[in-house]
Amino acid sequence: MKLSAQDLKTVLGIGALPMRGGLGLKAEHFAHVRDTRPDVGFFEVHAENHLVAGGPMLRHLAAVRADYPLTIHGVGLSIGSEAGLDEEHLKAVTALVQRFEPAVFSEHLAWSSHSSTHFNDLLPLPYNLPTLHRVCRHIDQIQNRMGRPLLLENPSTYLSWAASTWSEGAFMSEVVQRTGCGLLLDVNNVYVSAINQGADPVAALLELPLRHAGQIHLAGFAESFDSSGVRLLIDNHGASVASAVWALFDTVLARVGPVPTLLERDQNIPAFAVLMAEVGLADSKLARANRSLDAAALIHAMTPEVVR
Repeated sequence: MKLSAQDLKTVLGIGALPMRGGLGLKAEHFAHVRDTRPDVGFFEVHAENHLVAGGPMLRHLAAVRADYPLTIHGVGLSIGSEAGLDEEHLKAVTALVQRFEPAVFSEHLAWSSHSSTHFNDLLPLPYNLPTLHRVCRHIDQIQNRMGRPLLLENPSTYLSWAASTWSEGAFMSEVVQRTGCGLLLDVNNVYVSAINQGADPVAALLELPLRHAGQIHLAGFAESFDSSGVRLLIDNHGASVASAVWALFDTVLARVGPVPTLLERDQNIPAFAVLMAEVGLADSKLARANRSLDAAALIHAMTPEVVR
């Protein structure tokens, strides 16, 4: 399933997903969302939290889906695993996607299982030809099963593989080209990975296939220092978005214009009003980017053809 960038946006239903800030939906939010109907562009859930036959989780999700655009984010398909995809898990996730018809389904460029062992983490991959073939094969399998393209998220990493022969950006660009999937651009992950590996976050960002981004994620990180004073960032989704990550987000918007943007918070969850303040900041930046696009289009339209 290979699509152009514009076809990808059409198939993904990006028009139905507003160019606004969205929020990760947690169980503690259900009652508040139902009772107050907050002004959020869309909500996102983790697929693995809803792989049940029935019960309150699915009822709450159906109620939210009736009122808001929805995206579903997978964390357990283990796309980079050396073994084949877990057929039962893929079947269950596909059934959830087909039931709720989200605007976007996304997963990670990572692995989390080996044989019968499952790890509670998203582990990094070497960026080389064997990994490329394996990842593309698994993405094709998922997209063919679901009948839609997925968005692939760039991971947060804490080390690099000696076996890598590509940069992350070059590798993801090749995956997008070969499979027709899109990019879920996690700006926090770009920053975390670059700082941990002594790289330039802006350079790492600009290597990624940004024009294939169908969604953006923003989140916070934890910070620590080892005995020699070396800084380490942990992608824990447990804090507000850092100013450096907001600055990278501005760089993305200046390059590609507004993209639906999710605020993630999975630990140390604050009052809903605190989360809404971050959604509001994302909204203001997206609106500014949209106005800049409109102004550029107007100037282009008013410029004589001979000058162009």
